[in-house]
Order: sequence, then structure tokens, then C-alpha cells
Amino acid sequence: CFGLLAARLVWLQVFRHDELTLQAEANRIAVVPVVPNRGLIVDRHGIVLASNYSAYTLEVAPRRSADLEALIDDLSQVVEITARDRRRFKRLQEEMKGAESLPIRTKLTDAEVARFMAQRFRFPGVEVKARLFRHYPLGETGSHLLGYIGRINQAEKAAMEDWPDERVANYRGTEYIGKLGLELRYEADLHGTTGFEEVETSAGGRAVRRLKSHPPTPGDRLTLSVDIRLQALVEDMFGSRRGALVALDPRNGEVLAFVSKPTFDPNLFVDGIDVDSWRELNESIDKPLLNRALRGTYPPGSTFTPF
Repeated sequence: CFGLLAARLVWLQVFRHDELTLQAEANRIAVVPVVPNRGLIVDRHGIVLASNYSAYTLEVAPRRSADLEALIDDLSQVVEITARDRRRFKRLQEEMKGAESLPIRTKLTDAEVARFMAQRFRFPGVEVKARLFRHYPLGETGSHLLGYIGRINQAEKAAMEDWPDERVANYRGTEYIGKLGLELRYEADLHGTTGFEEVETSAGGRAVRRLKSHPPTPGDRLTLSVDIRLQALVEDMFGSRRGALVALDPRNGEVLAFVSKPTFDPNLFVDGIDVDSWRELNESIDKPLLNRALRGTYPPGSTFTPF
């Protein structure tokens, strides 16, 4: 018996030493991706058209809970969780199968964060995380030009499988991607370079201390030739009429205004649009989601050159 124990000890300590050391380090150390700040979009005068802000998000790890419904019911006694939050969470479960954690509430107030942290021990697998959210400060102005970002869906994940390995690695931890307009066209430039942190974790998976870090590189600042004041003026002159207008500088071909009316608020899509807002946009006879400047068919209009 002692001979068998000695042989087993030699096998583990000598022949499998390197392999088991790597496994032990992998259990002790977690490499956490650090998502970069998305690049700003500004007009020709530096007016910010798309920016970022930080907010707290309450996230649930579905695989660490035996009864999600009961867990969410208990959470709702501490932090307000609406029926819309529950519907969005279920939709995310279907769209992002295998995700480590999913948000059940976004944009928590400081009071809500404090209430949850005081009772955190009751909710294994639930964490408060600071996330960056996209914001379009001018709302509907220039929405067809700017586009919007949204959560990466299953079709986009499948398309990512054809990307080069280095680009896929750069999207580790990223949950949002450009969906339309300039946000989609310049996605690679606006996204930035993902960083990472090596953290030592406890047996329960909680971070104990940071061992090493490599900061992310923010996305590039995208400066447009568009004059957003001219854009807003033209949109206001359209009123409730439908149509499109593209204003160019004939001296160099720069786009000064890119108008499609009616418009929509891209902020609705950032955190997942609710059913009522989507139905209102999708079923409207004015078709506000249609980019008439690119996809509309109209007879040629008069050309006016003020130069």
C-alpha cells in the first residue's frame, strides 16, 4: 500500500507537475477582460453627438442559481425589478445562451446599490458592476446618420466566428456593437483595444486582489464633416413631413447635413428597446426607421449652390 501511495505521489509530483501547476494557477487566477471606452462622435465644430457615461448594473449569473425565478423575486424586495426588466432578462437568456452573467436591472441609483450591498450575502451569483452606456445627447437629431449600438445577438456572434482570431480576442467582454449608421460603419475604429486584469480569486469565485493589469485603449474619436446645427435646422424645417435631404459642399464634396424624416431616438435601442416603443416605431405609417436619404426613391430635386 505504501508502495502504491509512493508511486502515485511520484506520478503526480514529477510526471504531471507542470500540468497540475497550470490547473492550480487557472483555479487561483482569473484573467478578466477590461472593455475600452467607445470613441466619441463629434461634428465639425466639436459638438458631441455620441458619448458614454458610467452606471451601475445588477447582474445575475444564471448557472450559479438553481431557481432563477425565486432569486429574482427575492431581489425585487431589495431593488425594484419591473415586469419589463423580467421580460428583457428572459429575452437575453435566449439570445445569449452560455453568457457568464446577464443584467436584470441597469442604471441603479446609489441608494439601490447601497441596499443591495448590505444584503449581498443573501444572493450568490448576483453582482453589482459598473458599465459604460452609450448616450446620444441630441436625441432624434441626426439619428439616421449616427445609427445606434445594441447588444450582440446570436446572428452577430455567428458572424464573429469568421473574424480573425486577434479581432475576436479584442471583443472579449464586449456586449455591445454598432448596429446602424456610422456606429456600424466605423465599429472597428470606435471600439478600441480591450485590456485585461489578472486577479486572484477565492474558492467562491470572488476577486481577492489584483496581480497584474494592462489598461485598455479607448476607441478613436470620430470627427464628422456634418454641421449639426445645420442638420437640426433642416430637420426642424421639415416639420412633420416625410422626406430626405443631403447637403454637400460643392468645393470638396463634404457632407454638411444628412437628413431623413421622420427620425427616431437612438437612446431607445442602447439598453434594449421595450415592446411598446418598438411596436410604435415599427408599425407607424410614417416608417421612422426607414433611412430615406439612402433607401428612399424620389424624383430629383432642385440643386441649390450658395457658393
